Amino acid sequence: MRAILVDDEPSGILTLRKMLELNCPEVQIEATCSNATTAIQKIEEIHPDLIFLDIRMPGKSGLDIMAELADTDAQVIFVTAHNEYLLQALQFSAVDYLMKPVDEDRLIESVQRVEKKLKQKKNTTQTETLLYNINKAGTPLEMRLCLPTQKGFTIVKLEEILYCEAQRSYTLFRLVDNKSILISKPLFDYDKLLEDTVFLRVHKSFLVNLMHIKEYTRGEGGTVIMSNGMEIEVSRRRKEQFLIKVKEFFRY
Repeated sequence: MRAILVDDEPSGILTLRKMLELNCPEVQIEATCSNATTAIQKIEEIHPDLIFLDIRMPGKSGLDIMAELADTDAQVIFVTAHNEYLLQALQFSAVDYLMKPVDEDRLIESVQRVEKKLKQKKNTTQTETLLYNINKAGTPLEMRLCLPTQKGFTIVKLEEILYCEAQRSYTLFRLVDNKSILISKPLFDYDKLLEDTVFLRVHKSFLVNLMHIKEYTRGEGGTVIMSNGMEIEVSRRRKEQFLIKVKEFFRY
């Protein structure tokens, strides 16, 4: 894989280069860039398979670079320091990213994922989704979630999701208009990803969108009726957390 490294800090480029040389011999570094202007020029000239792109840079950021290179076929691994909203946007968009300081195991995993994508020749709109989500950072309800499918990715708005249901090691997303998408990831992954949003785990098998709850019936744990008429049991041990979250969310 022909790669370009983009980072305004020389130490960042040096460290990443060494880590790639030691752990990812399949990656051939064609160029390194310390600013957006040079990066755009080199990407258009070399047409790399892979770009390691630092997000926070003086002047134009890594996201500005991607906005200008919307037609590039290169796979992108974003490199960033921790930022709560930015991290959420990266996760929602299902793009590959590395946190600084870069961990060797995460680097190897990311390169392997990119290699797999290149072999399958899958073109996705993950970067486009990320750029959209960055603009909506801090308002999760307006953000889009990138769901991996056998054919590539399906992108949905959070408000379009009624609930998520565990089906062994898979997760079924039930959407408005009675649509559904089966994802080959466990419900636990989406429980963590959608934490601090309008979603809440009410049962070991269900993660519900509070915006789509029509009614709650009390009981040992109780039952919620969703906007599509689906009745979902609230487990006894999750009842208290559910009621607290509902009171906070609807302010009653």
